[in-house]
Amino acid sequence: MKKILSTFIATTLLLQNQAFAIDTVAKQAFLIDATTHAVMLNKDGDTQMHPSSMSKLMTLYILFSRLKEGRLKLDSKFSVSEKAWRTQGSKTFVGIGSEMTVEELIHGIIIQSGNDACIVVAEGISGSEEAFVKEMNDTAQKLGMSKSYFDNATGLPDDNHLMSARDLATLAEHIIGDFPDYYPYFALREYTYNHITQHNRNRLLGTIGVDGLKTGHTDAGGYGITLSAQQGERRLILVINGTESDKERMEEGDKLLRWGFREFEDKKLVSKGQPVAEADVWFGQKDSVKLVSDRDLVVTLPASTEAQKSTKFVLKYTGPLATPVVKGAHVADLMVTVAGAEPVNIPLVADEDVAPLSGFGRMMAALKYHLHGGHSTSEAK
Repeated sequence: MKKILSTFIATTLLLQNQAFAIDTVAKQAFLIDATTHAVMLNKDGDTQMHPSSMSKLMTLYILFSRLKEGRLKLDSKFSVSEKAWRTQGSKTFVGIGSEMTVEELIHGIIIQSGNDACIVVAEGISGSEEAFVKEMNDTAQKLGMSKSYFDNATGLPDDNHLMSARDLATLAEHIIGDFPDYYPYFALREYTYNHITQHNRNRLLGTIGVDGLKTGHTDAGGYGITLSAQQGERRLILVINGTESDKERMEEGDKLLRWGFREFEDKKLVSKGQPVAEADVWFGQKDSVKLVSDRDLVVTLPASTEAQKSTKFVLKYTGPLATPVVKGAHVADLMVTVAGAEPVNIPLVADEDVAPLSGFGRMMAALKYHLHGGHSTSEAK
């Protein structure tokens, strides 16, 4: 058993200790760090809820996908059907029989939350809203959004149209990460179409680093918002739903984001290839091999030094390792716990090849084996 070489190492953690908790009047709330995926707040985040216009993020995700693939361009045009023109709720005020560019539709959906613009996109891409909804549901499954089911392209009230706050955060992460060229549209404050100027309903834009994403409101879901904010290199994503007013959702959004930035911090604890531990090797030309991570490891930790001191590390591997040991092979795991967090297993790989002994060397190693005992699962703390 070899000692762990690194003082700190960690990765995704669910920080759910009551000492870190904050109260919110929102019925659902889910706050994550976009870099580490650490969950800082989870209040019924896996409960299906009515997402209202926040589900328009999926309509936008599919539209952005077409743009990224080159199947559409920003100046591509879609025709406005009677169905789109008649669609109720929040509107871009499209003109029946007119044509709209993809960029106009993006503005209309993000800034004006236009249900009519969503129908234009759905019909333009898939021929009908029904066919587009099938793609929405297929895409949700591909993205791992297991608590989402779409029944329309708009988020208009429907008993079967449901998402979870976690799924909305997942979708927001993908939009930000997959479409950096189109994400800046979410930060625009107003848009004029058909001589009508409307303002973005996300009134937190420009405060505490907020640069997106989407509000929603129906009687069934209450007032909700999916937010993203960046301060320095940290980006947080927050989803809340079920507040009682626009004022309340903005106050809760502001409060929870400020709390997330204040009470937690990201630490890069180990760089890719940095030795973390050593493992004994059996019948090898070397007695041990260094263990490294195959990626940079960053952790979100409570800002309090006492919470950080509670971090514990346990090295686990079945050892001594049998030869040959192949460089880059997953041969061990490091279990990391922080008080109040779910334990996380981090895979560690061999830093080099270790060839087996032969002849006399194997005989001597075998003798040592019989004198000192056999294989065991090694744990280093």
